[in-house]
Order: sequence, then C-alpha cells, then structure tokens
Amino acid sequence: MTVYRSRHALPGPLTPDRVLDVVLPRTPLCRRGYRVDEVDALLYRLVHELRDRTRQLDLTRAENHRIKEALRTWQTRHTEERSRARQAG
Repeated sequence: MTVYRSRHALPGPLTPDRVLDVVLPRTPLCRRGYRVDEVDALLYRLVHELRDRTRQLDLTRAENHRIKEALRTWQTRHTEERSRARQAG
C-alpha cells in the first residue's frame, strides 16, 4: 500500500482510532478554529488512503471472483469426468 506523506498529516497508516484521536493545532495566538493548511493536509491524506484502500478492495474482490469461477469450472469438469468414468466402467 502506498502511504501519502505530509509533514502536516499523521505518520503511518490511518486507522479509525487514530483519526478520532487527531488533535489539530490551534491558529496562531490560540484563536478559535483550525489552521486551514493542517485541515487540508489531513483531508488530502484521508482521500488518498481511502482511494488506495478502495482500489485494493476492488482488486481483491476481482481476484476472489476469478478464483471462485476457476473452482466452479474445475468442479464441473471433475464431476463430468467422474460421471463418464462410472458409465464406462
């Protein structure tokens, strides 16, 4: 998995608990609100990781489908061969 790197965002892979624990720095002079660049960096990181995980999930589902189809084909062929062998012998 590719991890988006930013000096503003959390290091390492994101997990739900880590996202919940995020404490964004206050604006200068402790004014209300968050620093826009910190929020934007975190949002870009979230988008990047979610896209990557969605892509990985799609690839995993496609591979799972391919394996299931191969198994079904093998089972059908194996059953037909056994049936022919019983009829012949």
